[in-house]
Amino acid sequence: MKYEGAAFEGGRGPSIWDNFTHTHPDRIADHSNDDVAVDFYHRYKEDIGMLKDIGFQVFRFSISWSRILPNGKGGVNKEGITYYNNLINKLLSNGLQPYITLFHWDLPQALEDEYGGFLSPKIVQDFAYYAELCFSEFGDRVKHWITLNEPYIYSIQGYANGQFPPGRCSKWVSSNCTFGDSSTEPYIVAHHQILAHATAVKIYREKYQISQKGQIGITLNSNWYVPLSQSKSDKEATSRTIAFMYDWFMEPLHSGAYPAVMVKNVGKRLPKFSRRQYLMVKGSYDFIGLNYYTGYYATNSRCQKVNLSALTDSCSTYTPKRNGVLIGPKAASDWLYIYPRGIQDLLEYIMKKFNDPIIYITENGVDEVNDGTKSLDDKFRINYFRQHLLYIQKAIRNGVKVKGYFAWSFLDDFEGIDGHTVRFGMIYVDYKNGLKRYYKRSALWFKTFLHQ
Repeated sequence: MKYEGAAFEGGRGPSIWDNFTHTHPDRIADHSNDDVAVDFYHRYKEDIGMLKDIGFQVFRFSISWSRILPNGKGGVNKEGITYYNNLINKLLSNGLQPYITLFHWDLPQALEDEYGGFLSPKIVQDFAYYAELCFSEFGDRVKHWITLNEPYIYSIQGYANGQFPPGRCSKWVSSNCTFGDSSTEPYIVAHHQILAHATAVKIYREKYQISQKGQIGITLNSNWYVPLSQSKSDKEATSRTIAFMYDWFMEPLHSGAYPAVMVKNVGKRLPKFSRRQYLMVKGSYDFIGLNYYTGYYATNSRCQKVNLSALTDSCSTYTPKRNGVLIGPKAASDWLYIYPRGIQDLLEYIMKKFNDPIIYITENGVDEVNDGTKSLDDKFRINYFRQHLLYIQKAIRNGVKVKGYFAWSFLDDFEGIDGHTVRFGMIYVDYKNGLKRYYKRSALWFKTFLHQ
């Protein structure tokens, strides 16, 4: 939905993002939508040519579930299958390996309408059907599959604070929310995402992996957190904050159980895995994708007795400032503070705590404000990439198994509730003049960097 566009073309059915942007345009910063996005659907040949010219060897993209299954299940849209076959073949013919994400938050609206999407256990088998369709249609050429992108964001933004579709949360969290429960629904949705992921992995391993010789994993995101002070309580709060963001999903995949601190703090509101589910979830990855952008300071806070929420259950808060000084320069997005050291610390944390998995950096980037001018001189982005790559290199030297790096993003795009007000791309997209593409300085830097 961030790139592809063509929302109502080629037999595609609506997703929850299509519905959200059209029914709540006031929730999008510039009242824009993803109907066209940056029109990758029609321009992928041109864009792949630019990828090849710069020297990239891989390209990560998402399949739109409702483009190949307009109703979320049954009724395969052959035109959608053909489109993705053409895209994959074009990548391969230009020397680029496809890394495919199956779910990047754009749930078919039909499944949301029918049974509430990820709030229902029915989603597990429907996702499994969708995933297997992709394995069978594309897996002969696709060697890297990512089941879900940032299940934490989908759970929190969609069901704890209601900022993303389906826009559910408790009324005390946001006046925008007319339905939802921030104390229970994020945990239910996360649980079903984990089960959907593990079920898809099981199908792939049992039916496709040996013949197709591919790998399958999941992309998790996390900030890095630094104790606000050296007090014991702030150090413990920092650990809890990381547990409630990253370990929430990684610990089940590693051990088959939720983090102990979550079990303690959330109690009966946290779903449980059955014995069968435990066996399926544990070890359900060949690699882990990691999205990292920013760092914060964490500090202890009181556990609330009322107004319980997945937003407050960690009994900690975070801030970008310590003694009035920011942890790093602020980017265009309100949440993004540049803290390159955090990526090394996070990678080494994952290595030590979760038995040294293979890791791909699946997103890492920085944005500028879309101020209406065609600014191609993004030296700040070059500096961001350079510093983060240096810290990744240090992590690799310390033993972390980082096997790949994907910058976010190749093109400026539709950035969810930010719409087109910010630009993450190394390729400038001219929204006022036919979506023409222009190399920013960072793209040219990568071209030199990759040809050294």
